[in-house]
Amino acid sequence: MSVRRLSTVQPDGFAFSPESLEKARWWMAKFPAGRQQSAVIPLLWVVQKQEGWVSEPAIREVASLLGMAVIRVYEVATFYTMFMLEPVGSHALVQVCGTTPCMLRGAGELMDVCKKRFGGKDHLSADGKFYWQEVECLGACANAPMAAINDYYYEDLTPAALEGLLDQFAAGTTPTPGSAIGRQNSAPEGGPLTLTDAALYDGSPAKALTLPNLPVEGPKEPAA
Repeated sequence: MSVRRLSTVQPDGFAFSPESLEKARWWMAKFPAGRQQSAVIPLLWVVQKQEGWVSEPAIREVASLLGMAVIRVYEVATFYTMFMLEPVGSHALVQVCGTTPCMLRGAGELMDVCKKRFGGKDHLSADGKFYWQEVECLGACANAPMAAINDYYYEDLTPAALEGLLDQFAAGTTPTPGSAIGRQNSAPEGGPLTLTDAALYDGSPAKALTLPNLPVEGPKEPAA
């Protein structure tokens, strides 16, 4: 695993917004008394949803709220790659999958688009709107190549399709997530090839079922 360190540029401080603090306390309440430290990952995620990344002052605030050593929160934040340790783009965080299925299907070309538009990976674009990085498998291999942009998956991408998505994010809109070719979930291109008979779903093929080896009922005795 690569070494992950906090950004060299840090804000002067951090404070939970009222909404974020309410959410943090909601997570803490899910654990028994004395076990609130178990909420460290959800609280760091609340921080990231508020700020876009996890700063050193935020790590200290989480540690204070949970009553745990700062170094323990730091260990969690730097271990899990889901936590961004430096500021990300105001419009989009673009994570291009570079694992084998996506790479074989053209992930390298998607990365070339990001390099051309934003510069090197793991850094803010010059306008501060975008941040892109190469990541490991995101679990959408059947729809490769793909990228996670902010909170959603965009799949079956081509360079042109990715350019179009980035144009929409740059304009301040959020494109509809999913397949760029209209694929239904992970079905084959062009639509499902099996279980397409509508009668399979309307109950018409059902037949009466007799379970084997049931006890034989004898004559019933008359009621007293």
